[in-house]
Amino acid sequence: MKATTLFSILLMFLAISAFAQQQQVLSLKQAIDLALEKNVNIIQSQNNVEAAQSRALAAYGNYLPTLSASGSWNRSQNDQAGSYTSSQFGSTFSIPPSFSVTNNFSTRLDLSYVLFDGFGREAGFNAAKSSASSSEDRAIRSRQTVTNLVENLYHNILRLEQLVKVSEENLKRDNRQLERISESNKVGAVALADVYRQQTQVATDELNLITAQNNYDNAKADLGALIGLDMSSEYQLSDASISTSIDQSELEATRQKYVNVTELSQRAVAARPDYVAAKNDLNAAESGVTEAKSGYFPTVAASAGYGMSNNELSRITDNKNLSWGISIRWSVFDAFRTNQAIQTAVANKKSAEASLVQSERDINVQVKKAMLDLEAARKQVEVSQKGLRSATEDRKIAEERYNLGAGTLLDLLIANAGLVNSQANNINATYNYIISKRNLEYVIGERAY
Repeated sequence: MKATTLFSILLMFLAISAFAQQQQVLSLKQAIDLALEKNVNIIQSQNNVEAAQSRALAAYGNYLPTLSASGSWNRSQNDQAGSYTSSQFGSTFSIPPSFSVTNNFSTRLDLSYVLFDGFGREAGFNAAKSSASSSEDRAIRSRQTVTNLVENLYHNILRLEQLVKVSEENLKRDNRQLERISESNKVGAVALADVYRQQTQVATDELNLITAQNNYDNAKADLGALIGLDMSSEYQLSDASISTSIDQSELEATRQKYVNVTELSQRAVAARPDYVAAKNDLNAAESGVTEAKSGYFPTVAASAGYGMSNNELSRITDNKNLSWGISIRWSVFDAFRTNQAIQTAVANKKSAEASLVQSERDINVQVKKAMLDLEAARKQVEVSQKGLRSATEDRKIAEERYNLGAGTLLDLLIANAGLVNSQANNINATYNYIISKRNLEYVIGERAY
């Protein structure tokens, strides 16, 4: 019997050890690093950057001459049958059959360079550079967005974890109270109705705990999907750098730091990568208009070529050819294609201008709303802290009065519900304040990731 018990304890210990090894402890920085590495949006934005950079390199290549080399070998065979020919004096001549084979070997090197194309080359290069810069800025903003989302989810999970603990403590407290009431009922100190009422409260607490635990698990699943974790693996969130101790001095310092909405909006416009990207899009659209207008100008190109040819490969250097020159090509009428390209480019420019204006409006609205959210969160923290202190004392007094027989169970249940709500409100307000503060930093766009 003892051996069986020891074996069971050993198996339980091994199972607990294996579970502890499988469960990963994840800090906020580790979660952000995983998201920056595995998030699909960031990967796609980086691919867009590489594609835009390749287009900019190709546009730069238009400033360079083109060089082409070619070589060929041709073989011709002539097979002619014999024939007879009669002359006017009655004589007959015969032409014998003939067979000949001719080879031709040639090689050539051509060099060409566009001297002028109506500034289309310059405009195309400027547009490609601006588009590449825009892609880089949007990739930076994508990193900021994903990082902010990870931070919000991470803090939300910590919030839900604290709510689970509150529900667990409340359930334990009410279970202890149920035990005391049941014992008191056995000796006739309290009515049976109090036992039933407390049992109902315990059942309600169990349901609340199940709901809180489910919300916590779902939030962890959302974070795991965002940062690319295996859904079958277990992980625990823990970060010592995150402080939930918010005192009045910290609240006041934050309020003084973010007090001027005009200044914050100006800072956001100057720092936001997506706004800089919108400006680069406008620059690219303006260059697109210039590139479209280049169709009205002639194209001037210089070229040079050098070639060798012969019927015998060993004597190919006997025949050499060197040529050079300048060509001008001007499309006199292109069936309004240039006009269409210009109108399209002008429309794209107007759209880019409108997008830039709207981007600035959106930033101003986002800054204003983020400041309002932070101010509301600050007030919620102050109110929730006061409410928690009052509810703690009220619950303590109600429990003492009930134990002394001076109060009713209903009074205790009401005080206990008030304490639970105050604890939940304080936790929600604290994490809402932390998230609102980080959201304002994200909206301003000055944080580097």
